[in-house]
Amino acid sequence: MGWKSLFGNPWPTPAISAGKRALRERHPAPQRPPVKPVWPAGVPAYLVEHYWWAYVHPRAVKFWERQWLINLILFGNFVKLRDAALAELGGQLTGRTLQVAAVYGDFTPKVAERLAPGATLDVVDVLPVQLDNLRRKLRPDAPIVLHLGDSTALGFESGTFDQVIVFFLLHEQPPGVRERTLAEAVRVVRPGGKLLVVDYHEPSKWHPLHLVLLKPILRRLEPFCPALWAHEIREWLPRGFVPQHMAKETFFGGLYQKVVITV
Repeated sequence: MGWKSLFGNPWPTPAISAGKRALRERHPAPQRPPVKPVWPAGVPAYLVEHYWWAYVHPRAVKFWERQWLINLILFGNFVKLRDAALAELGGQLTGRTLQVAAVYGDFTPKVAERLAPGATLDVVDVLPVQLDNLRRKLRPDAPIVLHLGDSTALGFESGTFDQVIVFFLLHEQPPGVRERTLAEAVRVVRPGGKLLVVDYHEPSKWHPLHLVLLKPILRRLEPFCPALWAHEIREWLPRGFVPQHMAKETFFGGLYQKVVITV
């Protein structure tokens, strides 16, 4: 039963004469085809299908780029996770740093603040609208280069970066894309360099949000997240790759994880 059946139609259709009704039946109005948005070339199909409302549409970017909103989505943990990642990177970032995918909020500006003299930060994203949004948050003189590119084919030479950051990206990618993203991230880190991953993690069974919120809502909005939960990050790494060191820390009852991989 619809709301009109329950409450009646507050905007009743005006009565029309039998003659006008007959005329409309003989000459119905032409049906207009639905207007489909035109996305930039090269945008992965899974982003358009599942995340147009979050990252692809310009109005979506304008809506979601709010620090308080991103913190709310992460149940108040954005700052804690951001600072945990920054602490892992150290007080000053030297050499070359790569961030794979732009991020809502002030994560990238905070990374930029830690760049030592002569250090650089490169950011790669597949969406022009995301790079434009990030550019507005950065100082014009910041030693940062923004690249339009795919995380599965970074285009940099192997062993180029001292540290690579993947902050809340993997849960948005299908399994095959996730594997290729991590393979590229590992490839471009120099020997002895660091790969930092921060993302969702399957929470403890006793977590109050596990059944009440996460399964019915998060799994619907984030269709690729369950596959990430089902495996440790090390299981998504390239076959045959043996890191020098690997450490994992979880947050908020296990809902989030920080994984540090020394290549």
